[in-house]
Amino acid sequence: MKITAQEEFGLRCLLCLASAGEGGSLTIPEIAAREGLSAAHTAKLLATLRQGGLIESVRGRAGGYRLAAPAREIRLGTVLRVLGEPLFQEPEYCQRHAGVESNGFCVHHGSCSLRALWQTLEDWMRHTLDRLTLADLMQGEADITELLRQRLAESVFDPRPALIALGTLKNPTDPETDKEP
Repeated sequence: MKITAQEEFGLRCLLCLASAGEGGSLTIPEIAAREGLSAAHTAKLLATLRQGGLIESVRGRAGGYRLAAPAREIRLGTVLRVLGEPLFQEPEYCQRHAGVESNGFCVHHGSCSLRALWQTLEDWMRHTLDRLTLADLMQGEADITELLRQRLAESVFDPRPALIALGTLKNPTDPETDKEP
């Protein structure tokens, strides 16, 4: 899995705003300076975060940007959904990886273990990220490492994210997929 620059720097901007305290605001130049980013790039990230409902702009003398909710209520899963794309997305995934000579249908239509793998990992990762908040990330590095271990262990033993059943997909051009096993 790759973390994009937008996800990394967007999350850093949120942590910067969280460090201003509940209700505290920071300006674009302040955030840019603290995070080593250009003001233009910071403005673009903040616009995405604002459109996603994670931050709000503050007008006036003490203006700038602030978190739209307390850091303890902003879940990392939500943050990454606003800033990026899912690891796996059905049906686009199968169409994008169908093969060059398959007329848009995956050549593994009846026996794809990869589709189930990527979907299950996506569900597990999102479920785990939804258990973490910005406030959790405000802890020291050693504390966050232990917290992550705990939350990951909880996710492993939590039965909510179900595994995807490996069923047979029907390919309209292949009469073999219409037969019952």
